[in-house]
Amino acid sequence: MAEESARYKVAAIETVAATADLQVRHFTLGIGETIPWHFHSAVTDWYFCLEGRVRVETRAPRRTVRMAVGESCTVPVKTAHRVANDGDAACRFLLVQGVGPYDFHAVGPTPDGAC
Repeated sequence: MAEESARYKVAAIETVAATADLQVRHFTLGIGETIPWHFHSAVTDWYFCLEGRVRVETRAPRRTVRMAVGESCTVPVKTAHRVANDGDAACRFLLVQGVGPYDFHAVGPTPDGAC
């Protein structure tokens, strides 16, 4: 069943745990699905790849991490990033966000259209 946030649509999002300062969610991204550019003003993102291939890109510093099953990466507070399915099948990852209140600030593409 597809789930849509206020800003993007992905195959599935399941909340595993949520408090005022921490949330843990299980994401499934279908082929070609992307969580668009955004940043968080108070929380760090920890990504843990469970199935398939997950790509996490950041802007400043410019970095691309391609995760396979069992790999992880972290995106610090106030760092613009996007997350995408980097494979030819669905991918799943666990996202741990904290410590602080969750927010989502959309960021548009750069003028040249690059990340």
